[in-house]
This record gives sequence, structure tokens and C-alpha cells, in this order.
Amino acid sequence: MSNAAIVGINWGDEGKGRMVDLLTQDYDVVVRFQGGGNAGHTVVNEKGKFALHLLPSGIFRDGVVNILGNGVALNPDHLVTEMQEVMAKGVALTPDNLKISDRASLLLPWHVRLDELEELRLADKKYGSTKQGIAPFYSDKYQKKTILAGELFYPEELKAHLMDVMVWKNLTLTGVYDAEPYTEADLDEWISGACAKIKPFICDTGAFLKEAQENGKRILFEAQLGSLRDLDFGIVPYTTSSNTIAAYAPIGSGFPAGKVDEVVGVVKAYSTCVGEGPFVCEMFGEEAEQLRQAGGEYGATTGRPRRTGPLDIVATRYGVEVQGATQIALTKLDVLSYLKKIPVCTHYEIDGKIVDRFPFPVLLDKAKPVTEYFEGWNCDISGIRSWEDLPEAARNYVLYIEKEIGCPITYISVGPERDSIILRK
Repeated sequence: MSNAAIVGINWGDEGKGRMVDLLTQDYDVVVRFQGGGNAGHTVVNEKGKFALHLLPSGIFRDGVVNILGNGVALNPDHLVTEMQEVMAKGVALTPDNLKISDRASLLLPWHVRLDELEELRLADKKYGSTKQGIAPFYSDKYQKKTILAGELFYPEELKAHLMDVMVWKNLTLTGVYDAEPYTEADLDEWISGACAKIKPFICDTGAFLKEAQENGKRILFEAQLGSLRDLDFGIVPYTTSSNTIAAYAPIGSGFPAGKVDEVVGVVKAYSTCVGEGPFVCEMFGEEAEQLRQAGGEYGATTGRPRRTGPLDIVATRYGVEVQGATQIALTKLDVLSYLKKIPVCTHYEIDGKIVDRFPFPVLLDKAKPVTEYFEGWNCDISGIRSWEDLPEAARNYVLYIEKEIGCPITYISVGPERDSIILRK
């Protein structure tokens, strides 16, 4: 039985959640393998509309086991809130269908505060953080200054460990930022609150995944954000603090011996970007606002208006490469139906030279988009369910993208609902 990863090809916000929700009909286990609550996956199905931040997008399928892997930045407070919101809409969450890796590190109370303080210090040089504590968390994780979820089962050792880390962290809070220190009472409240509520879901997920694989179960690895936000291969320093690429999925899932057989890369039919950093194909003014309004482009976590632009072939081709994508899901094709002419960023120009390969990050500020225009289809395609029924102009647009990025487009999304999809195998 084959496993697959669903990953973002560009800056994130491509529509991965709706694809995970769709494809879980063919999988037994869904694993979030990196990132935290700093990005959202929007899912629309018969249960309603959901903006997930930590929960895997497979929670809406009966019989599917959902796992938060060890690579996730696990904020207990945020997770409990999200679980309550989902359950209030009739979605069942139990230790049978939601499991948290005992090796997942907990995002501690001070991480969010440190994120806010550092963005304030950076002022006009800020990285565009969502202020969810992600960068401080991963920094501390690599300094071995975090707490594993499994430690909640060992209260004496947990308390001693937390106090040691708190003393160390207070040196930074008070000495660098002149902020209030945390206290033992703060930690006691945290442990007895959200941590106690997630404790029943914590287990050895590595053992579970190993057994699932041996029993022929199919595993779907779910990523957060996209290729260009990857810590190593993205637009440094305007990246997230984890690895968003499929190659990291077995490690971050807690099943390093697992194999990823298929990589479904998700590409939006145009480009969007939340936060700071270079965005070569960016539109401005009325043109940008029309696209933003047509696509409802506002961050699922922050509510921030997304920066918009045409599809960027240079960036997308690079994203396909670093993800090792074997097939592409093209989302939001229906949004472009209002355009008579559809712009596409086909190349970059840097210092007078035409560039087709995505440049080293420091050169991105020099890059200018080379734009070509394609015929629009000027009709509603949201009800179409077969490739043959798409207008010729829409098919030509899809075929052009497929040829330029060198990867087959097998799914075409024409709406946010689960069944608003065209299968093209």
C-alpha cells in the first residue's frame, strides 16, 4: 500500500487542507509532521466550514486516525481551543481518532511573548511573524530547552525540568527585553489547564505508525505552508522555522523508517503570499484587490489580507523540484473566471538578464517579473466535474502550467467544497 505527502509548492495558502480532506477517503492515517498554529488550512465539507491550525485535516473522515507528529510545534492552549471549536460543530475527537506524539515538544507559555517582543525590536526589519511563538519554539527545541509531551506523565520530573528551563528563559526576558519573568505559579496553571486536557491523547505514535504500516494501512503526510517558506530551501530569512518539504515527512511524523511513495504538490491557479519578504510577481492597487476579493484571500490564522499576483512559473517550478512532487493539485481555477486576459509570470529579469531558475534569496529583491497573458474563459466553471467539459481556454491554461513546471496536474479544484474537483488521471 502506498503512502503520500500533500505539500505546498509556493508560499503556503495553496489549499492543502481541502485536498487532504478530499484524499483521506483513500487513506487510513493522516499525520501533521511540522509547523504549528501559525498557518491555517481551510476545509469546507458537509459538516461546515473550518479553519484548522493544528488539527490534521483528516479529522472529518470517520475511521481515519489523525496524528500530530513529533515535528509539530504543539501549543496546548491553542490545540484545546481548536478541538472545542471543532467538537461544537459535531466532529467527534477521541483518543481513537486523534493521537499526539509523546515526542512532540510543547510550545511553552513564553514562546508567544518572545515572538511578539522580537518583532517589536526588529521594527521595520521584522520578518512578518504571525506571533504564534514558532521561531522561539524551534530555536529552543534545537537548544534542547523544550518539554516533550510525554513528560506530562511524569509530574515530578516535569516540574523540575520546567523550572530549570524557566530560570534560563527568564534571563532572556528580563535581560534582553526588560520584560516580566514567568513564575512557578504561571507554570502550575499551564500544567493543570490545557496540558491536562490534551494528556489523554498523548501516546507512542511511532509504534502506532509502525504497526499501521505492517498491517497495510495507507498513511497521508500533511504539511503546513509551502516550499518557499522552508527553513533551508525557502526565501531566507522570510521563512518559517521548520522544514515544509516532503522529504522531512517521515522524520517529523515520528516514523523515520516510513516511505513517501507519492508527493501531491498543491498549486494555486494564481499566487498569494501572507507576510513579509520578496514576492516577485506581486500585483498592486485595484488589480490586486480584485483578485483578493474574487479569491477571498485573507489569512486563515491572522485574517491579514494576502498579497496577490499571477501564477509564478519560476517559483512554482522550483517548488516542484524541492518537493519532489509526482503530481499536482491545481486549486482555485474558478477564481480566475472573471478575467478576460489571465496574466502569468513566465520568467524573471535580473540586471537585464532573463532568468528561468529561481534565484538565490539575496537576488530576489532585484528580480522583476516578465508577464505574458492568456485568454480567459469568462464563464462560471464551478459546477464542472470533468476535464472535457472545461472551456478550451481553461484547458489550455492548465496544459501550459503542466508543461512549464514539468509535473502532471491530476486534480483541478473549481470550488472550496469537497466535491468541487475535476479528476484528471
